[in-house]
Amino acid sequence: MAISPEAKRYTALFLTASFASLASFAQGAKGIPEPAGVPELMETFGGEKVDSVAKWEKVRRPEILKCFEEQCFGVRPEAVRDGKRISYKIRETNDVLGGKAVREVVDATYSGPCGDYVFTFVSMRPKAKKPVPVFLNFFLEKGDLAALTAAPDYSDPRWPFADIIARGFATVAISKMAIAPDDSATCFKKSIFPCVEPLSARTKSSWAAISSWAWGNSRVMDWIESRPDVFDAKHVAVVGHSRGGKTALWTGATDTRFAMVCSVQSGCGGAKLNHVKLPKSEHISQITKGFTHWFCKNYLKWRGKEFEMPFDQHMLAALVAPRLLVISSASLDSWAGQPGEWWTAKLAGPAWELYGKKGLEADAYPPVDTPQFGGSVGYFVRTGKHSITPYEWARYMDFAEKHGWKGEK
Repeated sequence: MAISPEAKRYTALFLTASFASLASFAQGAKGIPEPAGVPELMETFGGEKVDSVAKWEKVRRPEILKCFEEQCFGVRPEAVRDGKRISYKIRETNDVLGGKAVREVVDATYSGPCGDYVFTFVSMRPKAKKPVPVFLNFFLEKGDLAALTAAPDYSDPRWPFADIIARGFATVAISKMAIAPDDSATCFKKSIFPCVEPLSARTKSSWAAISSWAWGNSRVMDWIESRPDVFDAKHVAVVGHSRGGKTALWTGATDTRFAMVCSVQSGCGGAKLNHVKLPKSEHISQITKGFTHWFCKNYLKWRGKEFEMPFDQHMLAALVAPRLLVISSASLDSWAGQPGEWWTAKLAGPAWELYGKKGLEADAYPPVDTPQFGGSVGYFVRTGKHSITPYEWARYMDFAEKHGWKGEK
């Protein structure tokens, strides 16, 4: 597949920012930039104060969700607003990890108004006497997960399922390619989209790739709920890295069944606050040139106008409240705007406080590899570059266990 000039430019910018010196970042972190003109979270778009759970749930949360639907990720058609058009078939079942765990390959069929679409995901779970919590990995793997995981020696540090199972949790992975290709030329032509509605029906507010991927995560959740004998559906976390981190946030915003959201270095359009000056980070003008298929067309109007936006990412993060949220960064990943990700975690806190919970318990940006896990919102910055590693996974399991998630070891 040919790589567009815009994508090549994006890659060059990303690499330049990602490999900035650790010493330079650490120096700047002593006094990270302050946000300016951030939209008020606890005030409706009409100017009314939000001071109760009832007003948050009936007025403020719905209007924020609608704002991000119409201005960022796109509005889903009626035909995909639930899981009633989906059927599931377990294609393969076998023991793995020396008989300590079970692997299942699942084919899901969506019967849309314009055709059928089949996608696949893979489950790994410990052989346990009771249902166990689950970590759903929206995986940036491009290959066939069913074929890859069939190999007896399969392992991948981006999805350390052996470590996850050893701590008593199940894990499910779905590839980003399962629902829609990560390519602007084919995304809306060779994927779930043409099975839902014709290309000619798309508008400036139509759903795009990130929303479709989040929809896929929710359909995996439907399947998890259908297996109460092995999965604890009340304790399911969604994890995503980079564009997957944006997807994880939107999954948690649109589907409150997920009890925890883990956003890994999601940057612009994800956890990075826009109302703060971070010149080495990615901005809307750049992301919408290289990856036009991720967002609805309305998002284009905010190019170069971040400080004029009446919404920002702390509002997206707040849609997860009162559930658990972890936002994480990497020390060499300036492109994702680490201080902006921390500010989002911090400024989203009032939504948890409405429920009598604590948000991010931190008054200053943390040293590397020092998680801030005191409240229901957690944050940490890992030493290293833009990637997801076993370190992140271990911290997410730490956070889950801290909040009472008990796997069977």
